[in-house]
Amino acid sequence: MATVIRRAALWFALLATACAGPPTPPGEAPPAAERPAPVAATGPLPEQGDPSRRPPQLPGASGSLAARPLDRYLAVYARPGAPAPAFVLDARNPTGSLAPLLVGGLRPGGWLEVLLPLRPNGTTGWVRAEEVRLVEPRFRIEVDLSERTLVLERDGRVLRRLRVGIGRPETPTPTGRFSVWVKVPQRNPRGPYGSLALGLSGFSEVLERWPGEGRLAIHGTVDPDDRGARVSAGCIRVYDPELRALRAVPLGTPVVIHR
Repeated sequence: MATVIRRAALWFALLATACAGPPTPPGEAPPAAERPAPVAATGPLPEQGDPSRRPPQLPGASGSLAARPLDRYLAVYARPGAPAPAFVLDARNPTGSLAPLLVGGLRPGGWLEVLLPLRPNGTTGWVRAEEVRLVEPRFRIEVDLSERTLVLERDGRVLRRLRVGIGRPETPTPTGRFSVWVKVPQRNPRGPYGSLALGLSGFSEVLERWPGEGRLAIHGTVDPDDRGARVSAGCIRVYDPELRALRAVPLGTPVVIHR
């Protein structure tokens, strides 16, 4: 557990540069992830003929569907029915968890199109249904960059509406559909992330070589003047006394950012 905490702390220490200030030269790059063959698993889709096990609605309707990998290594295919995977995704995040991937489509034969936590933003791939477990996210986060607000919903009902800081003009917050990829509570609530940081599945579209790989995040701030201001290198800043509303948000929660 201590190793996991140290790994997560290091990852967010690197990300701090991308969110708060000018870049510093990164240290030695980590070794490339090992890519073993995917491991078969079980976890079939719910039977659509059984109303009690009817799958949730897909994105674009009133809800979302997410697929939690059953193993660290997940075979990703370029298209349904492809004879071999295009690559194998290391689905484990910096804290050692397997974050659910948002589902964008279903195809006969047990194929799911999923949103991948990779560059460029919006990258998708196809996975086999037996290698994941389907879940229906209850929470949803919507960020309006024009209004500089964050709305937290649960089961379609608004829980909180917060004023937030967004990216500066030269390092704008990217728009699109993302998910919560990693959660790291902070030991020092007076630090650059407040008491909590939520790393998202997306990245900055202008910062590619920064430490932390320019990954997008929602995190705390101790400065109340950050609310409603364009102050970050792309991350969403939530005033820390209001950040507690996001503590219950689980991995895989959909995050929609728009203008």
